[in-house]
Amino acid sequence: MASRGKTETSKLKQNLEEQLDRLMQQLQDLEECREELDTDEYEETKKETLEQLSEFNDSLKKIMSGNMTLVDELSGMQLAIQAAISQAFKTPEVIRLFAKKQPGQLRTRLAEMDRDLMVGKLARDLHTQQKVEILTALRKLGEKLTADDEAFLAANAGAVLSQFERVSTDLGVGEAALLRDLRPGRSVESPCACVSPMPSRRSGKCQIL
Repeated sequence: MASRGKTETSKLKQNLEEQLDRLMQQLQDLEECREELDTDEYEETKKETLEQLSEFNDSLKKIMSGNMTLVDELSGMQLAIQAAISQAFKTPEVIRLFAKKQPGQLRTRLAEMDRDLMVGKLARDLHTQQKVEILTALRKLGEKLTADDEAFLAANAGAVLSQFERVSTDLGVGEAALLRDLRPGRSVESPCACVSPMPSRRSGKCQIL
């Protein structure tokens, strides 16, 4: 029975990660095609994706409710989603890696960004934004940062970090209430089908789904 429970939890987590990947891909595609979309079309499409993320987050809360194993397994995903909804984090790939608790890949991405900055392939302001997100995600995942990284965060985090800290605090309060209301013997709910295809939007060669 215990083995069956682990298998069900694993399948559920995989399903949720696939839904999150799809939403993050929508955001990434949108940013890549931004220059080919007019302002209203970009803002409308982004709003629709963030609304889907919000629906996904609501479903995630229901799925986690009353199940200690899922609270432990999915709390990082919930935190990453809330950071995305509040736009404390703006980089889809960083959000995805944070949600999946993959500090090694976050560090790899950071190293690649540092190299791109040195050779002029990445603008400094974009590098700073993404580095702040990665270092913040690493710290939330319990990773130890170097003194230089801590200094970089202190100098550059600003409103992004304070906003994310507020999201973190709100999530902590929600989890505390959730744990108080736990009831034994509750079954794991099936994941929602809240991630629906986006309307097709064409502008030149760009297509956002």
